[in-house]
Amino acid sequence: MGGPEGRFHFAIDRGGTFTDVFAQCPGGHVRVLKLLSEDPANYVDAPTEGIRRILEQEGGMLLPRDRPLDTSRIASIRMGTTVATNALLERRGERVALLVTRGFRDLLHVGTQAREDLFDLPSEYSHSCSCLPPCPVLDSGCGATQDELLRAVHMPEVLYEEVLEVDERVVLYRGELGAGTPVRGRTGDLLEVQQPVDLGGLRGKLEGLLSRGIRSLAVVLMHSYTWAQHEQQVGALAQELGFTHVSLSSEAMPMVRIVPRGHTACADAYLTPTIQRYVQGFRRGFQGQLKDVQVLFMRSDGGLAPMDSFSGSRAVLSGPAGGVVGYSATTYRVEGGQPVIGFDMGGTSTDVSRYAGEFEHVFEARTAGVTLQAPQLDINTVAAGGGSRLFFRSGLFVVGPESAGAHPGPACYRKGGPVTVTDANLVLGRLLPASFPCIFGPGEDQPLSPEASRKALEAVATEVNSFLTNGPCPASLLSLEEVAMGFVRVANEAMCRPIRALTQARGHDPSAHVLACFGGAGGQHACAIARALGMDTVHIHRHSGLLSALGLALADVVHEAQEPCSLPYTPETFVQLDQRLSRLEEQCVDALRAQGFPRPQISTESFLHLRYQGTDCALMVSAHQHPATARSPRAGDFGAAFVERYMREFGFVIPERPVVVDDVRVRGTGRSGLCLEDVPKAQTGPPRVDKMTQCYFEGGYQETPVYLLGELGYGHKLLGPCLIIDSNSTILVEPGCQAAVTETGDIRISVGAEAPSTVGAQLDPIHLSIFSHRFMSIAEQMGRILQRTAISTNIKERLDFSCALFGPDGGLVSNAPHIPVHLGAMQETVQFQIQQLGADLHPGDVLLSNHPSAGGSHLPDLTVITPVFWPGQTRPVFYVASRGHHADIGGITPGSMPPHSTTLQQEGAVFLSFKLVQGGVFQEEAVTEALRAPSKIPGCSGTRNLHDNLSDLRAQVAANQKGIQLVGELIGQYGLDVVQAYMGHIQANAELAVRDMLRAFGTSRQARGLPLEVSAEDHMDDGSPIRLRVQINLSQGSAVFDFSGTGPEVFGNLNAPRAITLSALIYCLRCLVGRDIPLNQGCLAPVRVVIPRGSILDPSPEAAVVGGNVLTSQRVVDVILGAFGACAASQGCMNNVTLGNAHMGYYETVAGGAGAGPGWHGRSGVHSHMTNTRITDPEILESRYPVIVRRFELRLGSGGRGRFRGGDGVVRELLFREEALLSVLTERRAFQPYGLHGGEPGARGLNLLIRKDGRTVNLGGKTSVPVYPGDVFCLHTPGGGGYGDPDDPAPQPPGSPQQLPAFPERGSVYEYRRAQEAV
Repeated sequence: MGGPEGRFHFAIDRGGTFTDVFAQCPGGHVRVLKLLSEDPANYVDAPTEGIRRILEQEGGMLLPRDRPLDTSRIASIRMGTTVATNALLERRGERVALLVTRGFRDLLHVGTQAREDLFDLPSEYSHSCSCLPPCPVLDSGCGATQDELLRAVHMPEVLYEEVLEVDERVVLYRGELGAGTPVRGRTGDLLEVQQPVDLGGLRGKLEGLLSRGIRSLAVVLMHSYTWAQHEQQVGALAQELGFTHVSLSSEAMPMVRIVPRGHTACADAYLTPTIQRYVQGFRRGFQGQLKDVQVLFMRSDGGLAPMDSFSGSRAVLSGPAGGVVGYSATTYRVEGGQPVIGFDMGGTSTDVSRYAGEFEHVFEARTAGVTLQAPQLDINTVAAGGGSRLFFRSGLFVVGPESAGAHPGPACYRKGGPVTVTDANLVLGRLLPASFPCIFGPGEDQPLSPEASRKALEAVATEVNSFLTNGPCPASLLSLEEVAMGFVRVANEAMCRPIRALTQARGHDPSAHVLACFGGAGGQHACAIARALGMDTVHIHRHSGLLSALGLALADVVHEAQEPCSLPYTPETFVQLDQRLSRLEEQCVDALRAQGFPRPQISTESFLHLRYQGTDCALMVSAHQHPATARSPRAGDFGAAFVERYMREFGFVIPERPVVVDDVRVRGTGRSGLCLEDVPKAQTGPPRVDKMTQCYFEGGYQETPVYLLGELGYGHKLLGPCLIIDSNSTILVEPGCQAAVTETGDIRISVGAEAPSTVGAQLDPIHLSIFSHRFMSIAEQMGRILQRTAISTNIKERLDFSCALFGPDGGLVSNAPHIPVHLGAMQETVQFQIQQLGADLHPGDVLLSNHPSAGGSHLPDLTVITPVFWPGQTRPVFYVASRGHHADIGGITPGSMPPHSTTLQQEGAVFLSFKLVQGGVFQEEAVTEALRAPSKIPGCSGTRNLHDNLSDLRAQVAANQKGIQLVGELIGQYGLDVVQAYMGHIQANAELAVRDMLRAFGTSRQARGLPLEVSAEDHMDDGSPIRLRVQINLSQGSAVFDFSGTGPEVFGNLNAPRAITLSALIYCLRCLVGRDIPLNQGCLAPVRVVIPRGSILDPSPEAAVVGGNVLTSQRVVDVILGAFGACAASQGCMNNVTLGNAHMGYYETVAGGAGAGPGWHGRSGVHSHMTNTRITDPEILESRYPVIVRRFELRLGSGGRGRFRGGDGVVRELLFREEALLSVLTERRAFQPYGLHGGEPGARGLNLLIRKDGRTVNLGGKTSVPVYPGDVFCLHTPGGGGYGDPDDPAPQPPGSPQQLPAFPERGSVYEYRRAQEAV
């Protein structure tokens, strides 16, 4: 923070609860200040008040609050703010209208069509009301209240209030007969303007918006990333008419993909006016409105921007970004360049990030339900903070994700709040009430209350001990401190999981990092987190409680320029790429020089957004470590940088595949950071112990000295256990660790090994929760390896796979909940192999299977199984398995999903029990022969992509090997008997949760005089009935699910293997339980499933099954949920559409309407139940395939009427530009999705083909048909059923818009999980 001598430099982090002020005063000394962000009784604006107080303290004169501050002594102000984030979270932004290309009015509502949570019953809004129709599940008390359940099932709403469709259309030029003169876009692509923008017709509509009080617009037109003229014309008209803010998507972020670009433009239009109002209000607190003061705001990418150019879409991580800059500029440098993990633990959430010499950015991420396409630091937020609530549920310790928030806050705040992690730390003596100000209680004048914490925690401890006394495995009672310690350990494990994922996802070892801890709550957990991750160093900056404000002081001013591109990365294009980069570099330099930076203080860095052709996995790479060569652009060897990073992150490269440039980007930096001069004093003697206290650790209380950070000097060493306290944070140095004060006054903790503790095989609910995390982490880390090392689009990019851990009997232990149709199905596969091979399993063997009678779902899902052996054991002690969807394994049609198959052989290669690896040798010749075998069947082909098949199978073997390694580490730590015992305990825990739900459901029915037997029936479109009768055993909490009466095996491919029904059942049980539970074989233990052999749900071994996996599975779910009365039927179909010819193939599934339920309208345009596939963005689809998307919008009125209406389906129209074969595999074209409790059914689906000559043909539900240029496929997907009598009006939704939790997860780890759940 340069500037004239003798003036103040302020860096201010305005957070949600507190505002931190860091000031460099004249002379170089530093002042820091923390105050409440909202205190209307005392001041209007916290940053202004902080500046006033410091100026007053330094100047020794009174500065009245009601007068603007004199700015003559202020050189600069830097600020990070949560204003934009809070407006997004609370939906308190500007009124916005969306202007979008005609045919796409609902595009941003549908988005990717994937639901937020895999187990949500998708709803428009959630509303609890005492007059709801009775729902025996939601009213049954099955582990969560109705209100809790209903709040959980929602989708974030769009930001715009109205939509105007703009008559205009631009498409990519393909030279068809009759096409107009092409124009060249910014990317270099040729385009055809099929319809110029109709400004005359638009003018009156815009005037109507103005008359309704809307002043902010987001303009989002197809292909505007490369052809922006239409958006610019619309924007000019809007500004001429008097709109105060117009956000053009081509300017907000000129990147391909209209959905995230559209969300970004909407966020900009929604948030920027709010930010501008805040900035204007801030200015009014100063004389001259800060005219002569440099005012900079932190952006989401970690750079500072001038106040006047601070925009909404770049502001959502403004606050957290300061912390990343802070530790990158301090810890990384002090620790000699060792990679650093940032650990910022606050009240409601924890932010995790990584720095290893350069900022790690993501360019598309979701925050508060809105996908933003803008450079953002990769900050991963998880719902575990000091205010995270503590629960004991069905024998399991649970931390979060619910939070106590700032009001009422934890129980110790004296406002009647719930028990939280903070309360647990207070009970353990790790927080000292005397070190906190007296700001608690109703009058905000009392200290923290340890008594309130103990009382709240005692209630939970009573639940724990009641379970230990009366549960299935009686065990010793736990003391209050043991319960508190258990919750802290579970919270630590929950926070370790994203750190492991963040590092291992990119091929890094977490133990090779330093843990940089900051934030108010992090110091109490840092040693335990580092120890669990194998780290040996924790670094805590002396200003750790205000590190985000310090980061603002240390940050640089950044200006970025970016434009789209579609050039190949070849020597022929290097000159064009250099010219583009030079032009963008000049823009950045000019912008920074205009802000007063001399050229020597400006640096630039060039980036290319590169990907292998035919893939979606683009990497933004810099060439700063790869200087130019004779075979690269002058700006650097981006190709070498891309290959190096691709190999590190994914474990392989594709040298024969061309590389494509999607975007060019330049980041200009004006060096302006502050130099800290207040070096702390050196030690003058031994550290003074302020007091002694008692802290609880494993094994009991220990005498713990307390030191004051301000009294410590360079060279002081403190042995754990001890507490180090300052005014903003408490640092716990655990036993076996040692803290030292560094030359810069920071705390550096050397983390010692944890004292060995004995864990027995007997059930301990604390270790049960920890093992639950560890078992799930094994499945998750296997998935990371598979995704990194696979080569196919299906596995690497669509993440269509699952990984799981199984016990010695083949029973499922943990299955990361990614693919609903895989849930529980792999268990059948593993158990079949155990029965089939018996003793013929040896170390070095790996099995391959996909046969439906062996637990397979459909043939493209190949399951690779590896037995885990342990010394001294003759039989496997565990099994690990991975199931991945291979794009092609042969059969009668490309993609191995034929709509007309009648036998299994027509669907591709079959593996019943095949040794893929034998004695450690990969059987490439044998598996190649098996994959080519379908070609021997008339009309069939062998696999059409052998290379990808073999590569992905090797990746699955590697993923299993990672699972074996992690299982071995777990056994090595705890012992085989303990690990296997807790495997059983985890399965019993899932069983208990399901029994509780079934028992509560039965009790609810019994109380209303209803029988303990429920039933439901539905039909496939061919008339095949799916019948279910459920008999509840109230005393045992068990049930019989009897599918007797279900129709026989069919001649087509709607047959569903038995494993599909079990997967659907586990999915439904998890939805009905209504909260997270371990997903393992215990879920099915209380259930006996009766499926008649030879039926459509248990067909003969040679029956065709591809439709059963994608269609019949949905009907099974509808029948189960209908029997329980949980909700009306959803669309009951995945709407499978395949398009192909000799040189291209495309497959998609399309959203429909979700069923309504007791308290919510069904969500429109969303995938439901057994699928959650994302749909290809319209711009990507049109650029890669010979189609034009004419319409993609909601099918209004297709949802069933009811007190709560069913969700609408969608209308999707594809215009073909080449001859191709169109295949559709759909359901609900004859039987409508049912309504419940008087609700009306949703509309049937409809598949139409409109020929170029105008003829319209109904294609029916399942067919393959040739299509020609000019033909249009029109897909109408089914709506969801309604709930309740339509004449009984539903209660109005809450008056304020749906608010998201205050701890929205975000970051690359969250995006990965969402992506895998969206397949």
